[in-house]
Amino acid sequence: MATFATSDQLLVIIDPAAPQTDGESVRIAKDVLSAGATTKVCLPDSPEEFARALGRRGSRRPVVVGDDRALVRAVTLLHRHRELAGCALSVVPVGGAALAESLGVPAGAVAAARAVLDGAERRLDLLVDDSDGVVLGTLGIPSAPVRAAAAAAEPVGVPSGHPWLRTTYRSLVRTLAPRPARLSAVPAPGPARLRVEVDGATVVDLDQPVEAVSVTPGSCGIAEVEVRPLSLGAEATPLLARGRTVTVIGSDFRYRADAQVSGPVRRRTWTVREAAWALTLPAHA
Repeated sequence: MATFATSDQLLVIIDPAAPQTDGESVRIAKDVLSAGATTKVCLPDSPEEFARALGRRGSRRPVVVGDDRALVRAVTLLHRHRELAGCALSVVPVGGAALAESLGVPAGAVAAARAVLDGAERRLDLLVDDSDGVVLGTLGIPSAPVRAAAAAAEPVGVPSGHPWLRTTYRSLVRTLAPRPARLSAVPAPGPARLRVEVDGATVVDLDQPVEAVSVTPGSCGIAEVEVRPLSLGAEATPLLARGRTVTVIGSDFRYRADAQVSGPVRRRTWTVREAAWALTLPAHA
């Protein structure tokens, strides 16, 4: 791993959602980073401004302050501009950070910021699909179920006090407001019929329904693949495979790549890129 000097110049890009999620952690991260290095702080208002700030980083090391979606967005942008191999990313997690933590980033603004200043660059494998999408952590098929609220939200500005006044206010607001689309729970995806090929060899074919497929970039350019066949009684034994390319073929399937659900598609191929990107982690990791 390559270590960094605290004198390095940093470009601190604060994801637009981070201050709303946890403004105190954002403030702490800025204070720790500014005390240990020369920093330029950017507070973009949109994903487009986020992209422009990253593209204009110059010689500064980019530090993303935000959740897993912000980390994936930064990796995707650098990959699509073919700049990923030469740019070590750092992240201070604010918000949902299960992916970042699984990669070794410390939880908490102080520990993560200290790792940015005193840590080391670690090269990691990456899954890249045939539409130029990336997967840092785990790919899941079918995608996890998404639940939507069934009940209407409380109107903003409902007065406190007498119950009859609250009821009258709610009725008036709901009468004047446009009727929202009915929301309900989206059912969990059922068994899928998929052909899964690893390095050209068929692991499971369309005649065998499967409950789930997961693909994870392992190490040394090899992906770990697990296929869970549909169980009609005792739990079925997962089918395991390892390889550099994974192709999934099926009828309009969706997949979850890190924090993003994509599809439906009928065919997608993922290829492992060995040591394709670098993340700053604690030196002892």
